[in-house]
Amino acid sequence: MNESRSIRVIIADDQELVRAGFAMVIGSQQDMEVVAQASDGAEAVTMAETLRPDVVLMDVRMPGMDGIEATRRITSLTAGTDGTQPTRVIILTTFDLDEYVMAAINAGASGFLLKDTEPETLLNSIRTVFQGNAIIAPSATKRLIEKMMQDGYAQHGSLSGGVSNASFNGNAGGVADTTGTVGAMGADSTNGIGTARPTYTDPELELLTNREREVLVEIAHGLSNQEIADKLFISLPTVKTHVAHILAKINARDRVQAVVFAYDNGLV
Repeated sequence: MNESRSIRVIIADDQELVRAGFAMVIGSQQDMEVVAQASDGAEAVTMAETLRPDVVLMDVRMPGMDGIEATRRITSLTAGTDGTQPTRVIILTTFDLDEYVMAAINAGASGFLLKDTEPETLLNSIRTVFQGNAIIAPSATKRLIEKMMQDGYAQHGSLSGGVSNASFNGNAGGVADTTGTVGAMGADSTNGIGTARPTYTDPELELLTNREREVLVEIAHGLSNQEIADKLFISLPTVKTHVAHILAKINARDRVQAVVFAYDNGLV
């Protein structure tokens, strides 16, 4: 990946005013450029196939082909023969609904944000996704993990399971679709989202340093590496090192397995 060039972005939304607003925000950045705008999913797929952008901002509800199906087709495209990376997709929608989050993840999206997100958050998310990581709106993170637990995505004592069809980088913040059963949960205490606290903790938890636990908690809250660095007053490379150590120590393939681990062990 050549990070010296601009991040090439396609905006897909059926509302022209929305596209214009996003284009203005992105166009104000020296390291980004909007290479095309699409008014529906089919047009976005065609543009992605032709232009091979780095990132597509994708609305969900559009006439004809919706954003989820368009995302599935775009993320199935292979890397370019010229060495360019596969196009990554950020779902950007008005609707903060669980089914949209899960559908976006299963389609291979690298991010899910609401349209009312702050411009700086949007821009940082584009950069995060361009770097091969992923981002999910903090408002959706706890509900998402709760649903994953209910649906059997986590297993006490083990984070092993089937590999997802979602296209997330191994060190990304995306969600991997793993198999397994929900572990035993205590009945006398609950966490912040109303589900029972675990009575068992994985032994790998004891391998983490205090700082690594702090970083893991922030990962579970949906923060990006840069946001963690800013909150804990440490450098971005230091955060990346902590994340790598955390994944290795708890035997997690990706950030979302780390989130499940944190949730499963009562850290959030």
